[in-house]
Amino acid sequence: MPVKLEKLDPEFKFRVASTPGGENVTRCFACGTCTLSCPVREIDERFNPRRIIHMILLGMKDEVLKSDFIWLCTACYACSERCPQDVGITDLMNALKNIAVEEGYVHPSYIEQIKALSQFDGLYEIGDYDNKKREKIGLPRIDRKGAVLKSIMERTGILGLAQEGGQE
Repeated sequence: MPVKLEKLDPEFKFRVASTPGGENVTRCFACGTCTLSCPVREIDERFNPRRIIHMILLGMKDEVLKSDFIWLCTACYACSERCPQDVGITDLMNALKNIAVEEGYVHPSYIEQIKALSQFDGLYEIGDYDNKKREKIGLPRIDRKGAVLKSIMERTGILGLAQEGGQE
């Protein structure tokens, strides 16, 4: 896939480097140690830390921030432990996620989690059936109405982000 020069952002690498977690992005010399030790890479070809760093350094801002692959990191730190240049791939992925959210790009799975948390004060609703099962084994009922987390999310602006659905 050809890259158009006018779409590149030469300042992107500096923005990443100035974000906590992305400080060492320019140290990478593409040795591939991070890619070889990544368990996610074994499952999904799209997650290639070396390729992601290369895209950052080239200034491919939109391709990086709008992608699904920055959200795939499982934070196992295998790549960070083995990196000879101390790039800290896991922290770098968190920095990229933070920049993506600042730019209005949020992975749909996070939006659904925000919606669930605001509705149920948890990731899923606890209904009567679940509460009856809990009572049978001696556990207390859970009556979540979404009031606690919803008010926090409204005050921080997170709920507004979920209602907008993020940018495409």
